[in-house]
Parts: sequence; C-alpha cells; structure tokens
Amino acid sequence: MANYHQLFPLIILLISIISPAKTTGNHHGPPPPPLTLNYYEKTCPRFHEIVQNVVVPKQSTHPTTAAATLRLFFHDCMVGGCDASVLVASNPYNKAERDQDINESLAGDGFDVVKRVKTALELECPGVVSCADVLAVTTRDLLVQVGGPNFEVKLGRKDGIESKASNVEGKLGRANMTIDKIIQIFESHKYTIREMVVLMGGGHTIGFAHCKEFQSRLFGPKPDPSVHPKLAERLKAMCANSSKDPTVSAFLDPISAGNFDNMIFKNLLNGLGVLGTDQAMASDPRTRPFVEEYARDSNAFFKDFARAMEKTSVYQVKTGNQGEIRRRCDAFNNLPTGNVA
Repeated sequence: MANYHQLFPLIILLISIISPAKTTGNHHGPPPPPLTLNYYEKTCPRFHEIVQNVVVPKQSTHPTTAAATLRLFFHDCMVGGCDASVLVASNPYNKAERDQDINESLAGDGFDVVKRVKTALELECPGVVSCADVLAVTTRDLLVQVGGPNFEVKLGRKDGIESKASNVEGKLGRANMTIDKIIQIFESHKYTIREMVVLMGGGHTIGFAHCKEFQSRLFGPKPDPSVHPKLAERLKAMCANSSKDPTVSAFLDPISAGNFDNMIFKNLLNGLGVLGTDQAMASDPRTRPFVEEYARDSNAFFKDFARAMEKTSVYQVKTGNQGEIRRRCDAFNNLPTGNVA
C-alpha cells in the first residue's frame, strides 16, 4: 500500500504529460483587440472632422454618393466581412471582387468618396486609418447627411489581404431572385427576416438600379402585372435606349429619391416597387407585416435600420494581425496577387 502512495504522484505526472489539460486557445496567441469608438483618439484625433470635410461637399455636388457608398459598404461586408476587399482593383494575377458581374454596377461615386477621404487622412496621419474604417464611417456620415438615422460605428478594423471575384457568388442578392432565395442569403449572414426587410428598404430608399436589373418586368416575355401601370410607362420610356446606353438607371424610390425616409415601404404597398425583389416583400406573408409596419411608423424604421447597420458594420471584421492598413484602398501593400496563398 505504501508503494502505491509513492507511485501515485508519478502516475499523475505521467498522465498530465501524455494528456495535457485543455487550454482556452492561448496557443493561438492573445485574442484580437475589440473595436472601440475612440480608436483614433490619439493616433488621428481629427479623423471624424476630416471625414466630414470630404463627405459634405461630395454629397452636395454629387447627390447619388450616399446611395452608391451604402451599396458599396454592404457589398463589401457580405463577402468576407467589412474589410474593404471590394475596393481592391484587379491585376494580371488576380480578378478581384469588384470585377465580379454583380459588382460591376457599383457606382463610381462610392469608390471616389472613399478614395478622397483616405487621401486626406493619409496626409494628416499616414498609415493609421484603415480603408475598412473609412468606408464604414463615410457610409454612416453620408446616410445622416441625407436624413437617415445616426448610429455608432466602432473602429479598429483592418483591411483584408484577399479579394477574389470567385468569393462573391451566393453572398449577395440579385434582382431576379425569388424572395425565398433572398431570405436564404440574408439568413446565411445571420440576419432575421425583419433585418432583411429594413436593410433592403433602407438601401433602396435612396438607391438606384440600372435598367437591366428590372427591364424584364416591363418588356416581357411576360410583363410583371404587379408593376403599377403609370410606373411601368415611365420606366419603359426611361429604359427604351438602355441597350445602347447601359448606364441608364432609375431611382428605386420614385417619389422621394434623394431623402432617406420610409416612402419606399409606402410605395411597395401601392405597387410602385421598381425591383421585383422589393415588390415581392409587399406580397410575401413573411415580409409584408414588416413592410406595413415601416410604412406607417417611420420611427420604427429608423430605429431598426440603425440597429441593423450597427450589426452589419462589425460583420466578420478583421483586427490586430488579421489584416493590414492599406496605403491606398485599391491595392494591397505588398502582395502582387489576390491573397497570401
């Protein structure tokens, strides 16, 4: 019995060596730092002022900038997280996200305002502010400028080091998709149906689309009977020459296009949805209750939209050593190809 007690500590030691205790993941290094509201307080104290100095005149002279930037932001976040990967230009070694067909219609004003903000920040505090943070804050500030709700944007994102066109498909909704497929895509990103409705409505109350996104509803082979006749007539005239000029586009809220408001939902209840996917939200029993709620209650729309945007802004963000601070938003700092592989 004495021998057993003498051996017992040795047995425990051997077991601990053969089967070490489970760790909490420290072998992977410390967890990445969290995003914070005052991330640039010391390193770039005029950050918000500089953003405003660029955003305000840009929106004033180019009124589609807010809509273009909001769409750019969403298309970025839904593919690999909010890491400015959609801003990267293709090169001979890599076809980047922005050249996938669904992103080819992203308007230049969105890219331009981000480039202007980044340039101004590089002059003030070089190598400090990420393009991902620039895109997030610029989007928020533009939305507020056109009447949208203010919401918190935490900072400290790093820019991604991968941008591949092949990563895009299935991550974003298309105008010709069924409402089932749109719901499925949003749910894959962990959004509820309510959040889907508020984000689509919010994005389209100031948004616009090229004729190719909706002309099948107008010209057949079977015209969509859900399109209001007067709207159909107006859109047909607008898109008559779109085959010669593919840049022709229409505002998705034909009543109050330049203002962030709940008119888009009222439009849908009256058959004035330009996109088939928007109009479908007014008829599908899963989405119609939210369309009706936001049509009658602007405050509910603003509150839910702000909350959904805060959620979007931190989607799969990269922090710490998970990314880099790009010197320019359309190119990785040291990589000739689209990723590190």
